[in-house]
Amino acid sequence: ALMTSEGFLDLDAMPESLVFVGGGYIAFELAHVAARTGARVTILHNDSHPLHGFDTDAVARLVDVTREIGIDVRLDSPVASVARDDDGIVIAASEHGMQREFRAAAGVLAAGRIPDLDRLALDAGGVERTKKGVKVNAFLQSTSNPRVYAAGDAADGGGLPLTPIAGYEGELAAENVLRGNARRVDTRGLASMVYSIPPLGSVGVTEEQARAQGADVDVRAGDMTQWHSTRRLAERIGYYKVVVEKGSRKILGATILGPHAEEQINVFSLAVRYALSADDVVATLFAYPTGASDLEYMLESS
Repeated sequence: ALMTSEGFLDLDAMPESLVFVGGGYIAFELAHVAARTGARVTILHNDSHPLHGFDTDAVARLVDVTREIGIDVRLDSPVASVARDDDGIVIAASEHGMQREFRAAAGVLAAGRIPDLDRLALDAGGVERTKKGVKVNAFLQSTSNPRVYAAGDAADGGGLPLTPIAGYEGELAAENVLRGNARRVDTRGLASMVYSIPPLGSVGVTEEQARAQGADVDVRAGDMTQWHSTRRLAERIGYYKVVVEKGSRKILGATILGPHAEEQINVFSLAVRYALSADDVVATLFAYPTGASDLEYMLESS
């Protein structure tokens, strides 16, 4: 009864109403698209923390903006059943412990998918797997059958299921097959984007992760809504948070919600991967006015 993201993108016309089951990348990105065509959109997420892994303060602001444009975001609403009737779909969910029914012309399964490995009969080859994929070592080599390598969404290598990771791991696995485990996986500085409007970008550790690890950090955070770079585009929100290690002043992570997030986060990605300090970034003479030139103001007094 529910379509996937591919089905959504193949639609000939936008349904008048949609329910997205799940609160991750796909739900927020496609919900923002659908809402701007005039569709009535609902997102049902099973707990109180959508977009797992992203900074919670930034996510809360994105949820607010998402609701402001008319998308009904329902948290703590695990789905119990999905059915189809003459008018579309009927979804039963438990909202804060109360049973509710949601109706729409169509629905999208945006709760994530598992790798399609069952038909490969991995057990016959002695290839151990987990729920996330083939269990591999740092070379993307099967831990139980050294003649087998896996990459991307098919591998449980600890990385996120993102397009850059799949491409990177595919090249790395091929090189290791040909050259005999020449390279280890290194995903330091991998940036992750949610292409909502405005987009949300993240790299490195979040504030919550840094504090959970016991790191001694300075956290720079602020609202950019009234900054020129946000106002000139009439954007609804701008927000940043940067995690800096005390002493070394190395940039450990950053989160940006705003109209230039996809490019700003790439600069922070470089900083995280190559252990640059806040001072290194502040001292860089970026072209002005650009998204990157805003980074100085995020860090100048850290």
